[in-house]
Amino acid sequence: MKIVAIVLFIAMYVLLIAVPKRRAITALIMAGIFLILGILPISKLPTAIDWNVLLMILGTLLLVDYFIDSRMPNLIADKLLELSPNVMWVTILMSLFSGIISAFIDNVATLLMVAPVGLAVCKKLKINPVAMIISIAVSSNLQGAATLVGDTTSIMLASYARMDFNDFFWMHGKPGIFFAVELGAILTIPIMMFLFRKDREPVSSDEKTTVNDYVPTIMMIAHVVFLVIASFIPNKPEITNGVICMACGIIGIVWEYAKDHDKDRVIRVLKNLDYDTMLLLTGLFAVIAGITEIGVIDDLAQLIATAGGDNVFLLFTIVVWGSVLISAFIDNIPYVATMLPVLQSLTIVMGIEPYLLYFGLLCGATLGGNITPVGASCNIAGVGMLRKEGYEVSFKSFARIGIPFTLAAVIAAYVFLWVFWR
Repeated sequence: MKIVAIVLFIAMYVLLIAVPKRRAITALIMAGIFLILGILPISKLPTAIDWNVLLMILGTLLLVDYFIDSRMPNLIADKLLELSPNVMWVTILMSLFSGIISAFIDNVATLLMVAPVGLAVCKKLKINPVAMIISIAVSSNLQGAATLVGDTTSIMLASYARMDFNDFFWMHGKPGIFFAVELGAILTIPIMMFLFRKDREPVSSDEKTTVNDYVPTIMMIAHVVFLVIASFIPNKPEITNGVICMACGIIGIVWEYAKDHDKDRVIRVLKNLDYDTMLLLTGLFAVIAGITEIGVIDDLAQLIATAGGDNVFLLFTIVVWGSVLISAFIDNIPYVATMLPVLQSLTIVMGIEPYLLYFGLLCGATLGGNITPVGASCNIAGVGMLRKEGYEVSFKSFARIGIPFTLAAVIAAYVFLWVFWR
């Protein structure tokens, strides 16, 4: 049955690449096959789906529609255009902007807040938004490992290794993983300068945008603040972030309706929600839970551990780059959860501290999702937003940006961690 699961998993990814307009249907059909064959027991389906991510997307999207209509993204776009000499630097600044935010809140929430600004910039400049939105998505993923609150995998590592917020910055007299990630972020700047080197058209913004409603912006800021505060609460329910986003989204939509009693506007917001992305994620969660349930991820973890042997450098190298490749196709949360105890056991046997391998695992698993458009929830949400705007994103066009980003960031973190933590 394990072989069957692997074959079906590979077939699903082939179809996702070959038929990009039917990704949600492909994932849902494959999830159904997994349930019918018993690869994923039906009883485990409710827990297999990451309701936290789905609620975060749904709640934030309820706000995004009003946020865009308020013209606040246009105002932020005006400010960014004032700082940028040309289109290339607009893209770079948007990418860095999203990266800074995602170091402190979930990368999906970051993407859903910053992407509308990117779309507003592109509409002002009358340029294709694909490159900018992809850059925002991969930058949001990149910075997730920088702090304890940036990504679920960071929270998992901190809990397992008993690290606090400050340990990500300075630990045991050494610079923490924050600096490894930021070094990678800095190295993405020349990568973007090369990728977008032809986008030298000068930019300017003669318009002086007037924001017509500040409530959506206030609710956006409020849900960021609440997400950061929640990250410091110990032993909170896994669905906490999703509930926060949904609560802010519902409050925002109720406020707007109370203000103008425009029922048609509310219906339009609900119709505009990106159901395709949420269905795709639902299917992927079920399929990934299936291969986890049947032991494929356990086998991958053990394979990495065995291949490294007793050589610390070789083991570190395999953990980092093996995690990059695996996380390009498999959700990094169950993978990291599986690998942490494996690495701890190995380091005890070898008589070394585990932090080098822990940090290598976190960097590789967090950044690996940037290789493909379905490698991370953030990428899926970004591609979904582009599809709503009428732009289809192929694996090739995503990889053109995602792979260089990933290589630059991982190489920087890989070298940094070995120098300071070997």
